[in-house]
Amino acid sequence: MSEKPMPLWEVFVRARNGTAHRHCGSVHAPDAEMALQAARDLFTRRGEGVSLWVVPSSAIVASDPAEKDMLFEPTASKIYRHPTFYEIPEEVGHM
Repeated sequence: MSEKPMPLWEVFVRARNGTAHRHCGSVHAPDAEMALQAARDLFTRRGEGVSLWVVPSSAIVASDPAEKDMLFEPTASKIYRHPTFYEIPEEVGHM
């Protein structure tokens, strides 16, 4: 008998309200509810988070690092996309 492998889920934790979720690892679980419980047990056992996301690894689409020039090079010619293009007024203060 061969067992069906459990799906892999990517786990994202938000440490505090107002901050972004950050990838913190992966868990194997048969469904989303079990993945959420496993993620809670593994990654927030000391109260580190206020929110968890679990996403099936198979749902994540990533770019190929070998094709970075084709994907990211067009942005270099658009200097207005860089923060150094803009001057920050003195009254704004430290940014």
